[in-house]
Amino acid sequence: MYWFKSGFILLLVFLMAVQQCFSQEKIRLINDWEFLKQDLGGIWEAVRPVGKGNPESVPLWEKVSLPHCFNAEDAVDPDVNYYQGPGWYRTLLDIKNPYSDGRTLLHFEGAGQKTEVYIYTTKVGAHVGGYDEWMVDVTKAVEEFKQTEVCKKQFGGKVPLSVRCDNSRDLEMIPSNLSDFTIYGGIYRYLNLVYTPSLSVDQLFAKAETDSSGKLGHLNVKARFYNPAGITSAMAELRLYDPSGKRVAVGNIRLSNFQDDMTIWDIPVKKPMLWSPSKPLLYTVETIITSSAGKFRQTEKIGFRNFEFAEKGPFFLNGQRLLLRGTHRHEDHAGVGQAMTEEMIRKEMVMMKEMGVNFIRLGHYQQSRIVLNLCDSLGILVWEEIPWCRGGLGGEVYKEQARRMLTNMIEQHFNHPSVIIWGLGNENDWPGDFPEFDKEKIRTFMKELNALSHRLDDSRKTAIRRCDFCSDIVDVYSPSIWAGWYRGVYTEYKQVSQEEFNKVKRFLHVEWGGDSHARRHSENPDKALNKITSGGGADERAGDASLYGGAARVSKDGDWSESYICNLIDWHLKEQENMPWLSGSAYWPFKDFATPVRPDNPVPYVNQKGVVERDFTKKESYYVFQSYWAAKPMVHIYGHSMPVRWGDQNEEKMIKVYSNCGQAELFLNGKSLGIKKRSADDFPAAGLRWSAVLQEGKNTVSVVAGNGKEVVKDSISFVYQTEKWGKPAKITLQKISEEDGIATLEVKLLDNKDVLCLDAANLVKFSLSGDGKLIDNQGTSSGSGKVQAYNGRVLIKVRLQKGRSVVGAASEGLPTVFVEL
Repeated sequence: MYWFKSGFILLLVFLMAVQQCFSQEKIRLINDWEFLKQDLGGIWEAVRPVGKGNPESVPLWEKVSLPHCFNAEDAVDPDVNYYQGPGWYRTLLDIKNPYSDGRTLLHFEGAGQKTEVYIYTTKVGAHVGGYDEWMVDVTKAVEEFKQTEVCKKQFGGKVPLSVRCDNSRDLEMIPSNLSDFTIYGGIYRYLNLVYTPSLSVDQLFAKAETDSSGKLGHLNVKARFYNPAGITSAMAELRLYDPSGKRVAVGNIRLSNFQDDMTIWDIPVKKPMLWSPSKPLLYTVETIITSSAGKFRQTEKIGFRNFEFAEKGPFFLNGQRLLLRGTHRHEDHAGVGQAMTEEMIRKEMVMMKEMGVNFIRLGHYQQSRIVLNLCDSLGILVWEEIPWCRGGLGGEVYKEQARRMLTNMIEQHFNHPSVIIWGLGNENDWPGDFPEFDKEKIRTFMKELNALSHRLDDSRKTAIRRCDFCSDIVDVYSPSIWAGWYRGVYTEYKQVSQEEFNKVKRFLHVEWGGDSHARRHSENPDKALNKITSGGGADERAGDASLYGGAARVSKDGDWSESYICNLIDWHLKEQENMPWLSGSAYWPFKDFATPVRPDNPVPYVNQKGVVERDFTKKESYYVFQSYWAAKPMVHIYGHSMPVRWGDQNEEKMIKVYSNCGQAELFLNGKSLGIKKRSADDFPAAGLRWSAVLQEGKNTVSVVAGNGKEVVKDSISFVYQTEKWGKPAKITLQKISEEDGIATLEVKLLDNKDVLCLDAANLVKFSLSGDGKLIDNQGTSSGSGKVQAYNGRVLIKVRLQKGRSVVGAASEGLPTVFVEL
C-alpha cells in the first residue's frame, strides 16, 4: 500500500507541475542531437554537407540527447581538471508552425555559461549566464533559410540549428570559479521549440495576497506582451479556478496598448483556500488573448498565503508560527552532472518532502522551473538566489550580469507561492578574483541589488549569507555557523546561534552540518572533539575547508564517518525544537555534489556533506532528519551500511534507533532488550538507544515501533569482530554479486594475519583492461575510480558487456591485485 501511495503522489506531483504551460504549443527538443567537445573554426564547420563514410569528416561528433552536460563525468574524474571551454550542439528542426504568420521561438530553460545560437550560418541570438531562462525568435531566419536551394536539396526541407555553449573561466562573470561547486557547461536544461501567434503573453505576473487573517484575498494580474507584428487591439479573458478545479471568477478586458507591463485583472477573492507546506493548495489563472493573430492561451499556478519574519523573532505563515525545516539543493547528479531530467528532479524533491523538509534554499543560482513547480505542489518554501558567490566584485560588465540575472529570476519565478526570499549573494566577504577588495563598493552594490529586488517584487524578503559587513542591508541575514565542523563543538550550537540572532533584525540559519564518507562508520565517532577548543566561535574562516594545517577542527581532524555526522545532526535538531525565537534553518546540502576545490576528499572533487549520495543512495543521516521532521511513522536502526562492528568480547555496545514514533522495542538475536519511550530532549537518538553485549560473528537486530495501532519495523544483520588488527599489509579483490550484466567488486584491506583492518582509510585506485567498463566517475563511495576505503573496504561496479575483462586494484605501499571477469 505504501508503494502505491508513493507512486500516486509522484503522478500527482508530475501532473500539477506540467500544468504550468509556457505557451500555446511547446515541444521539448530531446533527441537527434550531436555534440562536439571543442571549438570550431566557424559556424560553417557545423553545417557544411559531409558525405557518408567521408574520411575527411572531422572533427568527429557524438550522438547525445538533451539535457546534456559537458562535464557529466570529468567533474569528478580524480585524475583531470574538468573541461572548461566551448562545445557545440547541432540538430535538424522540422518547423511546422500551426499559426498563420505565427512566431517560432527557442526557449532555453538554462544553458552554461555563454551561449550562441545559429540557424544554418546566421547567428540569431546569444546569452550570458548559465541559470536563467531566455528566448530566441528564429522566425525570420527560418523563413529565409527555407527559401534557399540549400534547404531543399541538402537538408530535405529541415532547418539546421547549431548552439555553442562555453564555460571557460572569466573573471568578469558570475559565479566565481572560486565557488565551491562546478561551473558546468552545456545545454543542461530543457530546450523547447515554441509556436505562438504573433501576439502573445511574454510574461504574466500574478500577485496573490491575503490580509493577515487570511480571510480576504486579492489577485492582481499584470502582463507583458510579445507583439513583433505591431497588433493594436485584442481581447483578454481571464479565469480563476480554485484548487478543486471550480471556476470562481471571470474577467474580460479590451487591450489596445502593448508597450509596457499593464494590469489586466484586479479582483478581491473572498475566503481563499490558503497555501501551506501541509496543504499546498494551488489556484489556476487562465489567460486567453484573442486578436487578429489568433488565440493565445496560458495557465499559471498561484497560491494565496501571507508570511512574516518577525523582527527579533520567528517565522509566521498564515498567522501561525512555522519552524522552517530546510535543506539546500545543487543541480548535480551522478553520471549526468547538471543535466538532470525531470524524472530525476521529481524523485529528488519527493525524497526531500518525505524527509520532512518544508523549506529549501536553492544554492547558489536560479534553478529549473521544474524545481519551483514541484516546490509549489509539494509544499516547500523557497529561498532562491543569484550566483554572486565569492571572489569579490568585478566591473560594470560583471555588475550588469548580476542585475540582469536578479531581474530574470524574480520575473520568471514571480508567480510561485513557494518563494518567500530572493537571495542577493553568498559569501561576498570572500576575496580573490580581483586585486581590489573594497567593502564599501560591495556594500554599495548590495544596496543597489536590494533596492532592485524590492522594486521588482515588494511582496518577498531579501537575504544574503555570510557577509557580516552587509548584514544590515537585507531583510533577513544568515551568518556562518558550523558548530562541530569548521569551528567549535556541536554542543555550542544554541549559544552561538543566540549570539548571532541578537546582532541582526531577522535571523535565519542556512548552511550547517559536515562531511561524511558514505559507508564509513565509527565505534568512537566523537573522539576528535577532544582536540577542539570550545568558546572560540563556530564560523567558517579562511582555510578551514582545507584538510591540512591550521587550528584543530573536526573537518580536518575527524574521521568523516556517518556516525559522527548523525550525532552532530541529532544534536542540532534537538536544539532547534527548543529555540522558540528561531525562524528556522537549512542543512547544507541535501545531496553530495561536484566541486573543483576539494580534490583531496575521500571521494575526490565531491563535497560530501549531503544526506544522500550523488546517485540518491541514502546515508544514515537521512533517517535522523526523518525522526524529527517526517509526519509518516518511520523507524530505522543505525548501521544499515555497516556490515562489521568491532570491539572487545563482552563489551557493551550502544544500538541506536531513529524513529518519530512514541515508543520502540528492540530485539537482539531474537531476544527483547525492552521498550524505550521517545523523548526529543534525550540525546542521542531521542532516548531510543540500548546497551547490549554482541556475540562474536553474526548478529541480527530488529525493532518494532509505533503510535498505538500503527506499527513500523526495521531489521539489520552484521558481524561483530573482536579480533584485533595491525597495519594493512595486503588487499584482496573479488566479485561479490552480479545483476543485469553489472558485477559488483569488493576490495578489502587486511593485515599480515588476514584480519580486516576496520580503521583503514587507504586510497584505492581501480583499473580495467578488456571488454568491460568501470562504472566510475560517478562521484559516489561505490562509483569512483579512486576513493578512500571505508572501514577497510571499497566497492566498485563493472559493466561486463558480454566479454572478458581484468580489473586491478592498487593502494600505495601494498601489492596490486587483479581479478578476471
